Formats: sequence, C-alpha cells, structure tokens
Amino acid sequence: MTAEPSDASESVDVPRITPSTGAPYARIMGVGGYRPVRVIPNAEVLNWIDSSDEWIRTRSGITERRWAGPEETVAEMSVQAASKAIAQSGIAPEQVGAVVVATVSHLKQTPAIATEIAQRLGCGTAPAFDISAACAGFGYGLALADGMVRTGSAEYVVVIGVERLSDLTDVSDRSTAFIFGDGAGAAVVGPSQTPGIGKLVWGSDGSQRDVISQTEAWDTAFGKPDAVNGVGDGTKWPALRMEGQAVFRWAVWDMAKAAQKALDAAGITADQLGAFIPHQANMRIIDAMIKALGLPETVPVARDIAVTGNTSAASIPLAMERMLQTGEAKSGDLALIIGFGAGLVYAAAVVTLP
Repeated sequence: MTAEPSDASESVDVPRITPSTGAPYARIMGVGGYRPVRVIPNAEVLNWIDSSDEWIRTRSGITERRWAGPEETVAEMSVQAASKAIAQSGIAPEQVGAVVVATVSHLKQTPAIATEIAQRLGCGTAPAFDISAACAGFGYGLALADGMVRTGSAEYVVVIGVERLSDLTDVSDRSTAFIFGDGAGAAVVGPSQTPGIGKLVWGSDGSQRDVISQTEAWDTAFGKPDAVNGVGDGTKWPALRMEGQAVFRWAVWDMAKAAQKALDAAGITADQLGAFIPHQANMRIIDAMIKALGLPETVPVARDIAVTGNTSAASIPLAMERMLQTGEAKSGDLALIIGFGAGLVYAAAVVTLP
C-alpha cells in the first residue's frame, strides 16, 4: 500500500518557492510580414509539370506564390518580419523577453535559427528557440508566448512563423509542385488588462503522421556518415509529399470541430467575429470550413493563399497582416485562427487583432 502524495509546502521545514507572477492576460500587440521578391505565377509552374492554370486554380485557389532568393534566408526573412511587428507594438527590441521561431525549413540541425534572429533584432540575451509544428507552428508559438507573459517569465515575446518551402519542393511532383511558397510572419505578444488570446485548442494525431511528410530522413537520402571522413553517398534531395484527399477530409471535418471548440472556449459565437484567419492550405478547404462552421457572410475570411501559396507556419501571421493592411479586418476585431498540418497537428484560438 502506497502513501498518498503530500504537498511539500505543508511542511514547515521546507522553504516555499516564490511564485512567478505576470500580467493577468496577454494580447497580440503588433504583427509584421515579409514576402520574397520573386513571384512564381502558375505559368512558370507549368514548365515543370503537365497541368494547366485552370487545374491549379480549381484545385487550390492559387494563382501565384513567392519563392525566396539566395539572400532571402530563413533568418533574413524572420528579421524583416519581426522588425515590423516590434515597431508596430511600440516597444524597443531590448525589451523582448523571448524569441520563438516556428519552422520546418531551417536546414541546420543546430544551432536553432532563433538565436541568430534574436541577436540580429537586438534582443540582448533573451532566450531564443525553434519549434517544429509545421502549419500549426504559429499557434503553438502563440500558446507558449501567452503562458510566458502571464506567468512572468517574459514581458514581451516575439513569435515568428517562417518557411523556405521551395527548398523542400519537388518541382516534378504534380501533386505538390504548385502548392508551397516562402515567407515569414511575426507577432509581438505582451501584457494586457483584458483577455486578448483565448484558450488554445490544440492537439495531434500521430497515427496519421505519414499523410504529410518528408520523403526521406537525411541519413537515408545522403547515406549514413562515414566514421572517418563524414562523407555520405546519397544523391537525391528529400522533398515534401502529401496525400491530398486524406488531408482534405481531415482538415474539413476534424478542423472545423476544433475551430468550433475554440469559439466555445472563448465564449464567442461565429457572428461576433471580425475575421476568420485559417491556415492558407487550400481554398477549397477554407470554403468547406466556412460552411461547416456556419460562418455568416458578413465575416471577412483570409484568402492570402491566392497570391502567396501555402507558407506553412508563416501563413496565419502573413494573412493577418494583409487583412489589417487592406482594411478587411480592423484593430480590436476578434479573429478566429486555426493552423493544421504535418504531424498531424493543429491549433485554434480566438484572438484580438492588434
């Protein structure tokens, strides 16, 4: 028979840990984005695959996407986007208490790209780290930032979603060559006296981890490194593969349920939203989710995928920035955001727009 666990604080002989304290709530204070200079229209994609502009538009809603050039690295795009977000938030870079970077396309195993980004932003010795949650990465980062601000471990947190998916795109693959784009989006999360970030509804389904995945592990693609000279013997660069129909079914049915749970958790109804900003995966998925949620026609919906493509972790902050810049959504509006992708992973929440 085991004894019941006791609270160590009940003993007078054990000193108590000073509790951490932070802001009562957190909110998004500023948002920024960076889109690469090079535009890849569907006409260029047709040089790689046997298809048509009509087929691509009908299947995905994409007319063009941006691909990064040699100088538009993951770090450079992140710095550009985060600098805008910091400026919009009204704080100084040295006030940033943490930098969280969501990406699946920083190709160095270590160090984390976040440390370079934090240094280039002028964030001093702020903790900086990467997370890998694919298209839900921005939502995961937002949850971490919300917790840091409210527990007092950081007053201001920069959350960045950034991808160079062109590095992982097989241009000969007819099912994916037209989908992916590059870019970076960033948000500054800081203290608030009123709730600005609703409860995050997030999760994963590892049983479907192969539905969206890299074709091969690095050691398989390039051969296991030689113990003496470290040379691999592989020749083909790994790329992204996706089972489109399986992803479509999962995104439409299961993700609509997750989005509704996020609304319920925030105590908000669909007609009270000022914007719906889903992950920009596919226009047909977006339309199906609108229908499943019963979203009123009066609620503006992000459709950034048409000109940006699927930028994974960067898609939600990029779409948010565009909606605010164009006036489709306004500062102070409530927005439902939801990201979903490889893992399979997802994250949804209601937020107040900066």
